[in-house]
Order: sequence, then C-alpha cells, then structure tokens
Amino acid sequence: MVFDRKTLVIPDKTKFEEKTLITNGDVVIGDRCLIRFGIKTDGRIFVGEHVIIDGSLESKKDIRVDIFSSIGGDIQSGGNVYLGEKVKVKGKLSLHGDLDVGDSVEIEDGFEAKGWINIRSPIPVVIYIFIYLMQLLKMGHSEEIERILDEIEESNGDTIPISETFLFIPNSSIIGVQKSKVDFNVRIGKKSKILGNYDIKGNVFIDKDTEITGTIRTTGDVFCGEKTKIEGNLESDGDVKIEDKFKIAGSITGKKIYLSKNANIEGELFAKNGISFTSSKKTDTGEKVKRFENDTDVVDEVEDMLE
Repeated sequence: MVFDRKTLVIPDKTKFEEKTLITNGDVVIGDRCLIRFGIKTDGRIFVGEHVIIDGSLESKKDIRVDIFSSIGGDIQSGGNVYLGEKVKVKGKLSLHGDLDVGDSVEIEDGFEAKGWINIRSPIPVVIYIFIYLMQLLKMGHSEEIERILDEIEESNGDTIPISETFLFIPNSSIIGVQKSKVDFNVRIGKKSKILGNYDIKGNVFIDKDTEITGTIRTTGDVFCGEKTKIEGNLESDGDVKIEDKFKIAGSITGKKIYLSKNANIEGELFAKNGISFTSSKKTDTGEKVKRFENDTDVVDEVEDMLE
C-alpha cells in the first residue's frame, strides 16, 4: 500500500470498541492529533509530537512517543519504549525491553522495565553531533566528516520503515465517537468495524464487509464496497458509488449516486445530478484501491456498468 502522509488508512479487520481501537500491524499517529480511544496492536506504535491519546497503548513490540505528547492510560510494550521530552503518562508503564526517556517525562503510576534504562540529557542531539564533528576536524579526519554528513543526508533525518500492514492517522486529525475530523482522504479496509461520526475533506474508500456506526460527511467522492453497512447517514459533495448488498440505516446525499439494484436503503436519496442503477458485475477490488490511492475518480468505471 502507498504511504502518502495524506490519507487516513485503517487496515483490514480493525475494530473500534467502546474505549479501544484494536488493529494489526504498525500504528503511526501524526503530529497534533487527538485520539479519544486507546490503541492495541500486534505491531509497533509511533506517536508524533503534541498528540493527546485518552486511552492506553498496548503493543507486543516497540512503542515510541514523541515530545510533548500525553497518554491518558497505561503503556504496555513487549519490546522497547522511547518517550520524548515532556511526555506525560497518566497510568503505569510496563515493558519487556529497554526504556529510553527524555527530559521532564512524567509517569504517574510508576514503571517496570526488564531491560536497560537510559535517561537522556536535555541537550539536543544536534549539539553532540556538532561537537563530534569539530573534534574530527581538529584531528584532520575530513573523510570521516564527509561520510557522516552523507549518512545524515541519506537518512533524511529520522526515517523508520513500517510494516506492510499499518494504521496511519494524518497530522491534526481527531478520532473519536461523537466527532472525528480528517483533512485528507480516508481508506478503510475490509471486515472492519468503525465507530464515530466523521467529517472528511477528501475522498472516502470503504472496502467490502465493513460496518460503520455513525455518519460520514465528506467533500469528495465515496466508494462503498460489497456488503458494507452504515448505521447513520452518508453525505457527500461529490459522487457516491454503492456496490452490491450495501445496507444503510440512514439517507444518502451526493452530487450523483451510482446505486446497485440490490442495495438496501432505509432512508432517502438526494442526488443533484440524478441516480443511476448499476448491474451486479464483478470488478477488481485491487484496481479500485490503486485508483483511489492515485486520487482517481472512484466512479469512472461506473459508466460501463450502466444498463
């Protein structure tokens, strides 16, 4: 899957429970996000700067929380834990690996670590690099200096490879039950259960067999795969494409609605440019995902399906 930093990605089989978001693979949360859930995964968790998470973090692998972020519950890790400067943990920290903490970190209920504990100096890392380079320069090791600078340039700061399956929340997003806000596109994997009302500024792709409890409002196009269920309304400023055996307990609003004949709509349909009924023709889901990630109109192929 393409990682573009502008699409909210929820992987297959993710479940939103009352207080916890349960998923698989790595979890990456951008800067300045507000998450009203805890997070549980079998992968790693990366939390950006100035993030507020109301619940706990639980991972079988490493957890990294960047500067000035706040965790409202416990942190449990089967690997290593990194806590940046001024991080606050309102619960207990438990980990099986090494603990690396920055300056002025607060852990209200204490911690248990089975590995090494490293409390870093508040002096920025760049100062250490500068001092080291100055010493090499004094000793005439210009080749070593060039090698280090080349490595820093190639690494582009702090690039960390993530797993093939991942959950990604873009910068400044809000994920909650009453209100969720995303300023970019949204892609939801198949067989997931999503909880919350979403305001989205972009396109929405919902894969098959996914259930959403809440209302979706978006400025872009919407694609709903086979057997998708929505317990709420679906409101779009763009086109809406509905596939087979779709079910919604509310109404659908869109510029134009492409509707499967065997979809179940309990509410009303509002379409400025009309409604077209589509046949039950099988299409390649993989191709639809690729088109969505490339920001291609998600309903282009519908014209060939009209009767």
